[in-house]
Amino acid sequence: MNEFNEYVRDCFSEAGDIVIKSMMGGYLVYFKGKLIGDVCGDELFLKRTPISDRLLADSELRYPYEGSKTLMHVFDSFDDKELIQELLEGMYAELPEKKAKKNR
Repeated sequence: MNEFNEYVRDCFSEAGDIVIKSMMGGYLVYFKGKLIGDVCGDELFLKRTPISDRLLADSELRYPYEGSKTLMHVFDSFDDKELIQELLEGMYAELPEKKAKKNR
């Protein structure tokens, strides 16, 4: 894991359980088991939810990699611990539960 991933994990971990997993050349960011975004290179992208749209209104929408959905490019909100807490808790509440795997 690179320095940027460690930085994101350190900043976000005060809000709760953060896991960053390697996936196809990038990294997936999970909060309390729910996928909230991606790290591609040294850039953080978060899923769009009503609370992320509101709290990160100045963030640019971008494609983190070819074939992806547009995500919010987050660049300057790491120092505000209260914002991070509100953002992650809100996203957790707004994102759907993980789908159960089907048995075949």
